[in-house]
Amino acid sequence: MKKSLVLAMAMALGITASAYAANPFRDVPAGHWAYDSIAKLAAAGVVDGYPDGTFGGSRLMTRYEMAQIVARAMSKGANVDRLAEEFADELDALGVRVARLEKNADNVKITAQIRYNYSNVHTRYSYSRSNLRTRMYVRGQANDDWGYVGMFQNIQQFAHNNMEENTTDFQRAFANGRIGGVKITAGRYNLTDYTANEGMIYDTRFDGIEAIYGKELQLIVGGGKASDSKSEGGSAADDTYYANLKCDFGKRSAINVGYYKWHDVTKFLGGSYDSCDGLWNVGLKLGVAKDVKILFDYLRSDVDTPSGKNGYVIGANLFGAKATKPGTFGITVKHFDQPAGTVMTHTMNGDYDTMGFKGWMVAGYYTFAKNLVGGIEWYDLKSKVDSSGNNETLWSQLILTF
Repeated sequence: MKKSLVLAMAMALGITASAYAANPFRDVPAGHWAYDSIAKLAAAGVVDGYPDGTFGGSRLMTRYEMAQIVARAMSKGANVDRLAEEFADELDALGVRVARLEKNADNVKITAQIRYNYSNVHTRYSYSRSNLRTRMYVRGQANDDWGYVGMFQNIQQFAHNNMEENTTDFQRAFANGRIGGVKITAGRYNLTDYTANEGMIYDTRFDGIEAIYGKELQLIVGGGKASDSKSEGGSAADDTYYANLKCDFGKRSAINVGYYKWHDVTKFLGGSYDSCDGLWNVGLKLGVAKDVKILFDYLRSDVDTPSGKNGYVIGANLFGAKATKPGTFGITVKHFDQPAGTVMTHTMNGDYDTMGFKGWMVAGYYTFAKNLVGGIEWYDLKSKVDSSGNNETLWSQLILTF
């Protein structure tokens, strides 16, 4: 155990290094710098050493051993928020509900995000647009197992330096918690599909219920109403179901197989409107290094459109711009080849042909200051059915969270 960690734990419990206590460990001499702190932590029941009566101060602890110490300190009333956050997964496995043990924390928390974006689009004609989006999140805890999340959103559209449109609505309202070993989300939540690239099929509001069982191997099922579809003549799906089997392997890799069922969704498929009911996907996320991920998704629609029924998305994420760490940056590169039936509402910010598109996206993000992140994204997307349907988009944004 490091010197700073021992002293920090002792201070969190209101223990001073000069306090008198008997030493229960034969390998900690009375003149050692950590003698008093270790003795008091042992007396408080936070650390108990090894069966042979030693403290083992020079040994490396496992994460579960550290989590056990943090859990005991928390049960004694210590404020160890940063340690609890770091070891949240291990504490959860030990049955310690971290957020519920923060006795001095407010039951309701409010956070917000402000994003300004400017984009320039080149299609058959060119235009630019910009907006200011403000989101306010309200999170409350009902009991040890259940909480609530709500989100208000205001969007101000700008044109020629004047406000063109101002909308405010209630975008999220859902409860989440556990019933036994099953994690439940119910209400209006944001459904970002569980593809490796996340959001290649659907990424927006969803009114329904979702259940997740498992940890390394997860079964995810959900049903309800898809609130939006980006397509000419498109409609929201009143009856939507999805299922996904996701398996994590290694520290940063995963594979998934999913199915999405949309009832009564019509899309313009080149000359006619047709139903796009079902969609399969197989995805792979491969962490080839600590900050490098390779992503691949195969998509297959149940409707054969003029742009085909089979699609794929290949991507790579390098590093990552972390909002809490100024100076960090990330780079993302993706190639899309998606027929009409493989997209409901895409997560990307580039303009694309809803009858099917293919092309590239390159993006970079940088953290200028704590909680202030900027990004630039470039899209070059060509229609799969219209030789003149090429779209180029330059998207830029600045996000402040607090």
